[in-house]
Amino acid sequence: MNKVPNMISTKDLSYLKDMYEWNFNASKLAYSFCSQVKSENVKEMIMKVCRMHSENCRKIKTILTEGYNEQ
Repeated sequence: MNKVPNMISTKDLSYLKDMYEWNFNASKLAYSFCSQVKSENVKEMIMKVCRMHSENCRKIKTILTEGYNEQ
């Protein structure tokens, strides 16, 4: 399915909420770990992970706020 339906079920909404929380927490943890690492290469990789999870959060928020308003 490539489009968000007009109405999201309670189960789907709950799963989106869980996915958002998993990605948000992973992003926070990655950012926290970044300050504890000395190697610049490792820091760069951790920041890539942080950005990936932040982008996932942004996509989930877009689904929830804009949803089917692509007309």
